[in-house]
Amino acid sequence: MRISTGPLDSPDDAFDIVCSCQEFDQPDLPALPREAFLAALDNPWPGLTYERYLARAGDTPVGYLVLGLPQHDNRTLVEVELRVLPRERRRGAGQALLDLARERARALGRRHLVGMSVQSRPDGSAFAEAVGARVALQQIRCRLDLQAADQGRLDALLAEAWKHAAGYELVQWVGVPPDEIIDDVATVANRLNVDSPIGDLPLEPERLDADQIRRAEASNVSRGRETINTGVRRNGRLVGWTAIAGLLAEPQRAWQQITLVLPEDRGHRLGMVLKLENLRLVRDRWPALRYIDTFNALSNEHMLAINRQIGFAPAESVIQWRLDV
Repeated sequence: MRISTGPLDSPDDAFDIVCSCQEFDQPDLPALPREAFLAALDNPWPGLTYERYLARAGDTPVGYLVLGLPQHDNRTLVEVELRVLPRERRRGAGQALLDLARERARALGRRHLVGMSVQSRPDGSAFAEAVGARVALQQIRCRLDLQAADQGRLDALLAEAWKHAAGYELVQWVGVPPDEIIDDVATVANRLNVDSPIGDLPLEPERLDADQIRRAEASNVSRGRETINTGVRRNGRLVGWTAIAGLLAEPQRAWQQITLVLPEDRGHRLGMVLKLENLRLVRDRWPALRYIDTFNALSNEHMLAINRQIGFAPAESVIQWRLDV
């Protein structure tokens, strides 16, 4: 049957494909509720523009493509989300959407496509290898089950970590950072692509500022999400930061996001302090929370070791692929 591609004109078609793919590829991670999915379409992240396309077999929607286009930095890059209904794979829809992604990248003067596949299903990796993509970064998703957490052990880990962090001050907030630290938050965030393992991903440092951070949190609110944050300061300056974000409509689940300490302040167990103090705040604010998931580079042994001590366990392997156009 002939495969055709074109701009997405019905969000419900995309939502149905995303739900089917999510259930098949990552059954332990439920798809977004419909309201949250639609809110994400209406409230893009600041600094990114999106193009969305659909593949059809005849009149039937079978594939969905999202192209994320950074505008302030990494302007050679296209972030690719490509999904094909499980029953329709290996019938040409993925290739048709990838051809469209290549065409749009070239038209926009962008040189690199980057996308993810999960190793629990071979489809994504087999497709990536077949089209000539190469492995750029191997990652692992780990999960903390708070029902199984040993609170006494976590308290002991935190107390021990603070012994090595004398002279540092804790600061915590929900949503937008306080004005007195928001520029420092941007400074820490901008080091993510510098200090974290990125493998062969064609990433340059981000250039976030206070305005972008405020707009990102406004987008979070519009999407029904909340971000809980903990930082550490030395001499009044923020030198480390961690965040956990969750969808308020799904109070049992959340995602551990950035954890970063500036290079000159490492060696004081601040990563452990940040994560455990933020976990305390999260559990107080979201009492129904049970699962926290996080992604890390497989080579980031330091952060993986901290996560293991806290109780995170491997859930799946993930590959970030790179395809140069």
